[in-house]
Amino acid sequence: MSDNPRLQPPGSNALFGWLRSYRRAWLTGDLTAGLVLSIMVIPQSMAYAMLAGMPVQVGLYASLLPLLGYALLGSSMSMSVGPVAVTGLMTATLLTPLASFGSPDYLQLAVWLALLSGILLFVLGLLRLGFLANFLSHPVISGFISGAAILIILSQLPSLLGREALPHSLNELVQEWQQVNSLVLGMGVLALAWLLYARSAMAGHLQQLGLPGALATLLARLAPIVVVVLAVWITWHFDLAAQGVPVVGHLPAGLPALVWSTPGLGDLRQLLLPAALISLVTFVESVSIAQSLARRKRQSINPDRELLGLGAANLGSAITGGFAVAGGFSRSSVNIEAGANTPLAGVIAAGFIAVILLTVAPLFAYLPLVLLAAVIMVAVTPLIDLRSLTRAWRYDRAEGLTLLSTLLGVLILGVEGGIVLGVCWSIVAQLWRGSRPHVAVVGRVPDTHYFRNTKRHLVETVPHLLALRIDENIFFANTKAVEQAIYQALADYPDTREVLLILSAVNHIDSTGLDMLSELTEGLGERGIHLHLAEVKGPLMDHLEQTDWITRQVDQLFPSTHIAFNTLAELKRSD
Repeated sequence: MSDNPRLQPPGSNALFGWLRSYRRAWLTGDLTAGLVLSIMVIPQSMAYAMLAGMPVQVGLYASLLPLLGYALLGSSMSMSVGPVAVTGLMTATLLTPLASFGSPDYLQLAVWLALLSGILLFVLGLLRLGFLANFLSHPVISGFISGAAILIILSQLPSLLGREALPHSLNELVQEWQQVNSLVLGMGVLALAWLLYARSAMAGHLQQLGLPGALATLLARLAPIVVVVLAVWITWHFDLAAQGVPVVGHLPAGLPALVWSTPGLGDLRQLLLPAALISLVTFVESVSIAQSLARRKRQSINPDRELLGLGAANLGSAITGGFAVAGGFSRSSVNIEAGANTPLAGVIAAGFIAVILLTVAPLFAYLPLVLLAAVIMVAVTPLIDLRSLTRAWRYDRAEGLTLLSTLLGVLILGVEGGIVLGVCWSIVAQLWRGSRPHVAVVGRVPDTHYFRNTKRHLVETVPHLLALRIDENIFFANTKAVEQAIYQALADYPDTREVLLILSAVNHIDSTGLDMLSELTEGLGERGIHLHLAEVKGPLMDHLEQTDWITRQVDQLFPSTHIAFNTLAELKRSD
């Protein structure tokens, strides 16, 4: 039997379902992964809390109960849930119009946003609406994440330059360059250089020194903790805070207090749309990560269980005063590379983080903010996916435009506007494609039962028989185009007396399409032309059988094009 943990059957509602098949041999891997993950997420969680406009310790708080909540109900064996860059940015962007950044009201709204997001995700899971992940296409998600990553990098430049805000112009930057804190800038550049080296080349160099590939990769991913420890010691030893280096400041020791407060009706109205947006993005991004990890270990996930797990994670974050959380790619990658076999690794990581909060957390008060900015910038840089833009543009211009418009929409209109623009563009692109249906005149490949487009293949046709294959659903946006294509084919084949519509690619005909077909059949009848159908799918036939068109106007129905072709060809010879 394989050592890979298998998921419980889809639809199972057992809590901690993975415990049923847990094996002792997996414990070492889960313990190791839990320890490594807890060390790795400390600087990231603090950085993402700062990005979200929350106190940095809240990032650590948001790494406790969410891990337990997801382990309780989630279906992925390897994904790690917690603060991530995208939800941090969305929290800041969606809440800034409602309250001053970092104010008490803002902090409360962030908690309620996580609470509402958790409730929405949980309810969607109970209703088994995991298919909602399909509403955001890959170009929209890729464009959104790329645009968000660029916004995140821009938002961290002031911290890197030791300023409170970015200059509004290049001229202002030149004039005020002397105001840049050179000490902060130097620390930031060194931190960026180290982190970029760790991401791009450290693993290869460690392998050259003789370390195994997996261990070298793992050590490279843990490189940020080295610079964190070093920065804390240098700042404390040389009292850099007194020299103008912004630091985290007071960091309380101990675990977070569990809180529960109910938002008012007005707050609910303000937060409902932001909560829906952040829930949808959280779910789509997390499911994508979970599916990617599952394929690596030949497992599977259950989207409905993912909704429940993510809902529980966000509820856990809310009651500890945290903000919205999601599955993170970098933390999940570290988790699986460190040997995680089950969600127990996340539970163990939460335990280690709790120990850190109870013991050495106050030492992070000396952590320079510029280091957290560097961590954020390096972490989100790989999210700028220009390769997907190039690939989509070459393959399908409509998808390329969708990705590009979403990216630009996020940069110009903000997170909310960018998502809406991307979804609207996807719908327009789909309608545009559907409004240009492919209707082919087909004939039989000699001595076979196959039928192909007369413009692409050498085929046999019958003078009085016009066989048309419609390669698209027939609906309001393309009825005129389908009708015109049929009449154009009739003009090209004036001897036609029998029209055969092959509906093998048609899954649905709406009422507008049905009206067009009914009028078309009447028009053909006035010209002495009979209409026949072939290869109508069962679900479509179930609907058509309830109409007058199929029962009174259509001449014959055939199970295959081959039978129709033979029958209608002989029909002419018998006349």
